[in-house]
Amino acid sequence: MVYSQVLLKPFHQVVPLQRLFNFGPKLLSFHTLNHEHQLFDHIPQPNAASITRFMLNHLHKNHPFRALAIFRNQFQLCSLDNVDEVTVALSLKACQGELKLGSQIHGFVVCSGFVSCVLVSNSLMKMYCLSGNFEKALRIFENLIHRDIVSWNTILSGFEKVVDALSFACSMHLNGVVFDPITFTTALSFCWGDHGFFFGWQLHSLVLKYGYGCEVFEGNALITMYSRWGRLDEARRVFDEMAIRDLVSWNAMLSGYAQGHGHYGLEAVSIFVNMVRQGMLLDHVSLTGAVSSCGHIENLELGRQIHGLIMKVGYGTHASVCNVLMSTYSKCEVPKDAKAVFQLISNRNVVSWTTMISIYEEDAMSLFNEMRSDGLYPNEVTFIGLIHAITIRNLLTEGQTVHGLCIKSCFLSEKSVANSIITMCAKFEFMLESKKIFEELNYKETISWNALISGYAQNGLYKEAFLTFLSATKEIKPNQYTFGCVLNAIVASEDISLKHGQCSHSDLLKRGLSSDPIVSGALLDMYGKRGNISESRRVFNDTPERPVFAWTAMISAYARHGDYESVMSLFKEMEREGNSPDSITFLSVLAACRRKGMVDVGHKVFDSMVKEHSIEPIPEHYSVLVDMLGRAGRLEEAEELMHQIPGGPRLSVLQSLLGSCRLHGNVEMAERVVDVLIQMDPASSGPYVLMANLYAEKGKWEKVAEVRKGMRGKGVKKEVGFSWVDAGNVDSLYLHGFSSGDKSHPEAEDICSMAEFVGLQMKFLKDSVEGRRVVLGVTNPDTIEEFES
Repeated sequence: MVYSQVLLKPFHQVVPLQRLFNFGPKLLSFHTLNHEHQLFDHIPQPNAASITRFMLNHLHKNHPFRALAIFRNQFQLCSLDNVDEVTVALSLKACQGELKLGSQIHGFVVCSGFVSCVLVSNSLMKMYCLSGNFEKALRIFENLIHRDIVSWNTILSGFEKVVDALSFACSMHLNGVVFDPITFTTALSFCWGDHGFFFGWQLHSLVLKYGYGCEVFEGNALITMYSRWGRLDEARRVFDEMAIRDLVSWNAMLSGYAQGHGHYGLEAVSIFVNMVRQGMLLDHVSLTGAVSSCGHIENLELGRQIHGLIMKVGYGTHASVCNVLMSTYSKCEVPKDAKAVFQLISNRNVVSWTTMISIYEEDAMSLFNEMRSDGLYPNEVTFIGLIHAITIRNLLTEGQTVHGLCIKSCFLSEKSVANSIITMCAKFEFMLESKKIFEELNYKETISWNALISGYAQNGLYKEAFLTFLSATKEIKPNQYTFGCVLNAIVASEDISLKHGQCSHSDLLKRGLSSDPIVSGALLDMYGKRGNISESRRVFNDTPERPVFAWTAMISAYARHGDYESVMSLFKEMEREGNSPDSITFLSVLAACRRKGMVDVGHKVFDSMVKEHSIEPIPEHYSVLVDMLGRAGRLEEAEELMHQIPGGPRLSVLQSLLGSCRLHGNVEMAERVVDVLIQMDPASSGPYVLMANLYAEKGKWEKVAEVRKGMRGKGVKKEVGFSWVDAGNVDSLYLHGFSSGDKSHPEAEDICSMAEFVGLQMKFLKDSVEGRRVVLGVTNPDTIEEFES
């Protein structure tokens, strides 16, 4: 009835406009926003209540500047008598952190005396916090005489640093401020990291003391806090004790489980199923948490079922949900499904493109260009994924292009991007560029040092890698990757003393890193390859969880030292404990069989590798088998096996067979092998030298001269053998290297004299033993071996 009258006559003739406005939203909802403006404009003298109601209506509809326009009109009409503290507070709220507007209203507040009103001061503080001017908000708070709980909560929520926020919360408690639900939820949101761990527990006790333990807001904050710490059992206990749970409660628990890196994947799925059963209205947070859990546990079938639910509830094109779906399909190794999801996204964001770049690394550069064409700007994660794809695919030109783009777009100042560029340049053998980027970093974190040390080691610059490690220990706290890099560099280097590896071992023991698989593996490799078999075994015994690499490293160490019995014993123990040997393990076992001459055992091991463990032999396996047969004098079998190798024999196989030919004096076969070797590697001196030595042993000096003439004609020079010795100087970084006829050492004359003396002593002992054998009449070969031992 009222509405029909309003349609027929002007508003002010039917009902007084002030009363009509006070009918509230039921009547006003019939009108558009323009009609509401007209309604307000026709009020001759709006009072404070009308102004407040109309400003609230605009704020509820997310039209803050229209609310501000009403407040501004009161200035233009000089109707400031109708402005009260509520109106001013609403105007400050409408500023939404716009500092210029808020500052103008602040000036009015000071002039009009509203600054003494706690409601207005609280709104001022909130405005300054939103605008990033926390210091001004804090100044207002300090000058506020009568503070209420809102005043304290507003300042508490404005802190950026955890320590400052928690200190302020402590001061609130010490000043006798009684915490309300907002105080607890705000304080709990700061309880993360080392500083917030125990403070959060104390706050939880206070929540229980005040009787808020089962309330929704406090419970949600506690679940989030415990989940952030990874204490999901405590989070679940809070969740179970809540009498009423809203969507945030379920999502907080689900997200906590989903972020447990796969350890709580089943629990996350169970929570999600219960949500569905209880009829909870699922949102994008619920769905991303459920899908993420499927990715962690790599359950493709369940992931597809949830994908179907996503489509059913209308989130099939939602960017954040689809991004997680793509990641899940990638983890389940179905990239085609990930691509199909990507194509359905209505508004692709930078995360969508970055995820696709990380999945399709072979198309990373083209995807990156499409992303830029789509008007999206990459972030640091995009560049990290792109640089990784370029690095592993050795795309030099693309790498240089992206490097230039990072410099131009100032992303090189981001530590994570700079670290990726350091790694990429090292892979492309641009170590000078890697070092330059490293030196330009404002702050060099552990990952930066590790990238540079690893880069030096990859490029064979082992001394530089070790010196960089020494510098790093003065600047940062090295982690397991730092020690892994430097130990591998010491292993690969032939002229860095083992003493420095032992010093690194002592250092990592003090830091509690000796049980880490990366470190223990590097230690096993270092001691095994440097001849300290007893220390290698000690490290192996002290390793709590032995991966396949640890067993292989120990078996390889024994094989390198010719300890056949220890190799076979450890190999059997490895299989008994349920560890499946890999290709390298079998290579080491075969090498031990070769040195011991156990041809039949070697054949059995090879057959076991192929038939029982389904490991495809690599050329190195065939090379060891050929060498094993050749050393045993079964040269025809060795040559026959060599021709059976898939893809044909490689250099290592041919070199092994040539060595066996020389050992047993088979000139005819050696000539065939040498011809093939020279064709494959004409610059190598090894085949020429071996063949010349074989001819010399047979007395064919014309052939020897012919081989040497051929070497000179082709410009092949004999490679000079090089050796290293640890002189025992602790302060020295390097071993002393020397070659045949080398007299560069300052004490070369004394060294040569001592070597000559030792040689004479050895010759004297040999002549003495032979003389005693002749006198005693020992002639049987077996008896001679027993006699000499």
